[in-house]
Amino acid sequence: MSPIRIDAPGFAIADLVDLARADAPVALGDSARQRMLASRQLVEKWVAEERVIYGITTGFGALSTKRVSKADACILQRNVILSHAAGVGEPLPEEVVRATMALRLRDFCLGHAGIRPLIADYLIDLLNNGIVPVVPSQGSVGASGDLAPMAHLCLVLLGKGQARSKGRTISGAAALKRIGRPPLVLQAGEGLALINGTPVMTAIAALAVHDAGLLCKIADIACAMSLEVLMGSRAEFDPRIHKVRPHPGQIAAAANLRKLTGKSPIIASHRGCSRVQDAYTLRCSPQIHGAVRQAVAHCGQVVAVEMDSSTTNPLIFADSGEFLLGGNFHGQPVALAADYLALAVAELGSVSERRVERMVNPQLSELPAFLVVNEGLNSGFMIAQYTAAALVSENKVLAHPASVDSIPTSANKEDHVSMGTIAARKCRQVLENTVQVLAVELLCAAQAMDLIRVQKALEPGPGTGAAFAAIREKVAFLASDRILAPDMAAAAGLIRSGELVRRVEQAVGKLK
Repeated sequence: MSPIRIDAPGFAIADLVDLARADAPVALGDSARQRMLASRQLVEKWVAEERVIYGITTGFGALSTKRVSKADACILQRNVILSHAAGVGEPLPEEVVRATMALRLRDFCLGHAGIRPLIADYLIDLLNNGIVPVVPSQGSVGASGDLAPMAHLCLVLLGKGQARSKGRTISGAAALKRIGRPPLVLQAGEGLALINGTPVMTAIAALAVHDAGLLCKIADIACAMSLEVLMGSRAEFDPRIHKVRPHPGQIAAAANLRKLTGKSPIIASHRGCSRVQDAYTLRCSPQIHGAVRQAVAHCGQVVAVEMDSSTTNPLIFADSGEFLLGGNFHGQPVALAADYLALAVAELGSVSERRVERMVNPQLSELPAFLVVNEGLNSGFMIAQYTAAALVSENKVLAHPASVDSIPTSANKEDHVSMGTIAARKCRQVLENTVQVLAVELLCAAQAMDLIRVQKALEPGPGTGAAFAAIREKVAFLASDRILAPDMAAAAGLIRSGELVRRVEQAVGKLK
């Protein structure tokens, strides 16, 4: 894979995903190094002049009134890493940490952090050698940014802490040895520049936005399959309906559902039946899925801006020779976006579970109870629906916004915080839960398709048929009860990998 220029103007969420998940190499241009160097030279000049600059010649937070001598400037920066490494909880996934390092690099490239290019080189070497610091997931309040998790990440630069390499946990000292670097001796201002900002919450949110975009397509595919086996109508996808309520997401979802259900012999078989209207989970799917699409788009815009921002403090402006103290480290934009995204994705799971209920409930479908022959002896998909219901209920708890909470920190100097990283972490869990719910819907719909093919000699349409074929390559028809957990895991894998979407798009063209 070609190196990704971390300082490129067009650096996007897709690039970050490649760096985080595909281990794409990172490269840095000369212009970015020049910007770093210019701001660094100013910091060194101001330290030599013994100017009072927050976090460079003073303490941190409520200790900002305490002066630090020029002689102690390096100790101060080492101490801020050591003292702030106070996180707890399970380690963040490696993909999140890689994305975090990339975003910190991206920030440095803008030239406002006042760090030496050498700092960037250390991070690049870790990324390009597959070495990922071990970072506890809990401890950030989202202002002054992601201090605790970033401090743990930066311990490795000092030869401390732990890292993951080739599936093993190694010491920070061993990690540096593998990249041929000595422990970093931080200079004035560099410790604070490394940890102050929003890269952790932004990394989690960026990956979530990417995954949510994929889930929007998956939800349309699952819904199309469910509509088909529940003998639903395509009439609700008529473009004239959506033209008179022209939300872009709704129009896109309706177009996808039209495409996915097109040329379906199953749907054609009951044209002109006595049913007047479908249930909301089918009939209103463009409106529901479409609203989620627009939420994902909005959150993507917020994250894209944050990815291209300087969130350290102080900010160095080399062009005017000034430093400015501000609050770009406050995670409120990302916090609100992550909470909104969690709410939206939770709705995909909620409506999906209701479609599952309609399929397994013989009172709501024309299908065998719990989608299995010889019901009673076999329970079929009964408990799979329980699992979907449990996950949807859990999502309702997780959808409570973190961003409405604030606990003052640093002796009330930091008297309003964003809880942005908590919001992002919750959003990630909502996404994973929703993947599992959609996996259950896909399995139920595929099982129902098989039953219809046998009982009524009817085939699905090209779009839903491609999804059915992809599922059947991984999961066999449920003729009698077996352990369902591996089947559900296989379906979830088809979702996460993007394989299901690829197979469907090969059959009917690109989905919106």
